[in-house]
Amino acid sequence: MTAVQKGFWKTKSLSEMSEAEWESLCDGCGKCCLAGIEDEDTGQIFLTDVACKLFDSGLCQCSNYENRQKIVSDCVKLTPENVPDLYWLPKTCAYRLVDQKRDLFWWHPLVSGDPNTVHQANVSVKGKTRPEGRLKTAGLLKRIKKWPNPKEQPPAKKTVKKAAPAKAAKKTAKKANRV
Repeated sequence: MTAVQKGFWKTKSLSEMSEAEWESLCDGCGKCCLAGIEDEDTGQIFLTDVACKLFDSGLCQCSNYENRQKIVSDCVKLTPENVPDLYWLPKTCAYRLVDQKRDLFWWHPLVSGDPNTVHQANVSVKGKTRPEGRLKTAGLLKRIKKWPNPKEQPPAKKTVKKAAPAKAAKKTAKKANRV
């Protein structure tokens, strides 16, 4: 993949992005691969822990990304044109955020520089899903899950104190014994 310019999402619209920029905008949370149920009265979307048959829960990604639309008939390919209308995209979705001219969260790999922060921040569904199988609506209703809110800040960095050199520790011990 071609290198992307740092902070490109702050200066470009979705339609101005290169293919590499577009693909890098995905944070890898996997939530768009979950089965959701819409409340007909309120329009609210309830996510389940049931993932698309191509979703690899351990890797938190599609197992056949290039051919996903040929294999899964209802797989939606995100485009600059359809993102504004995809109300079921997670509120943390980078495509949605950029379309709304909002910045990315601290845990997004483009911000943190680390693809694992999306998992560390409780944003992803990595290791927390089951394959879709043959569940009907009644079965899906039982699989609705309240996904945790993302952590608002990165975890505090742990500082490790260096041990005193052995000679200095011995001198300190001798002085303490003299008192």
